Amino acid sequence: MTARKTVRSGPSRSASAETGKRRAVRAPGESVHATVANEIGLRIVRGDYPPGTILPNEAQWSETFAVSRSAVREAIKMLMAKSLLASRPKVGSRVEPRERWNLLDRDVLAWYATSPGRDSFMRTVQEFRYIIEPEATAFAAVRRTDEQMAEISKACAEMRAATNLEERTGADTRFHLAILRAAGNDLLVPLGVLIESAFDHLFRYVTREGDDLEHAQKLHEAIERNIRLQKPDAARNAVRRLLANTDRIVSEQ
Repeated sequence: MTARKTVRSGPSRSASAETGKRRAVRAPGESVHATVANEIGLRIVRGDYPPGTILPNEAQWSETFAVSRSAVREAIKMLMAKSLLASRPKVGSRVEPRERWNLLDRDVLAWYATSPGRDSFMRTVQEFRYIIEPEATAFAAVRRTDEQMAEISKACAEMRAATNLEERTGADTRFHLAILRAAGNDLLVPLGVLIESAFDHLFRYVTREGDDLEHAQKLHEAIERNIRLQKPDAARNAVRRLLANTDRIVSEQ
């Protein structure tokens, strides 16, 4: 136990005490252990506990969050499943290297997107979009069914009809998810989690009122039109224009 207090890579004792003053806020319907996992996971991703750090033990977390040790134990298991932690007998829970974290996990993505390194996260999402979206959209233009096209068109129309940010970002996310499904490649389906979580944060980050919003809508409509007309090259280029526009907005934030 003494060794846990002296690990150099962890936060100082005073910093830990200060952090510990905040109690985890439990969302409606959320289990106690999920709430604890969310709070610990957020602290890890934002850098309170860097890779290699030995975390406080069950008793300390239990006191910090005013929960049972069994709830802490289940929370630690959740974080281990996301590859944020590794547990060793007589050592405790150690934060894993960042490259081992499961960034396709919905919770990890959410923590990543709200961490101090959010700008870097947004750039990472944009790079991912450049790698995946143009070709996925070209495939969708060739392979989409009538039902899938209707789903894409509906989401695009809902983007234009949206009256607030929540509605627009939701429709925007559905639009891109529908295209991913219409691409007809089973290996793209698991990426839906990344699209749904990471893109939602990105779209909230870049969405603006006024001319920029109207311009972005027209770019989305160009994508929808070229998929509908089954023009893969034009659809691919339309996505690249949308991505370039997002790049510009991100750089101005």
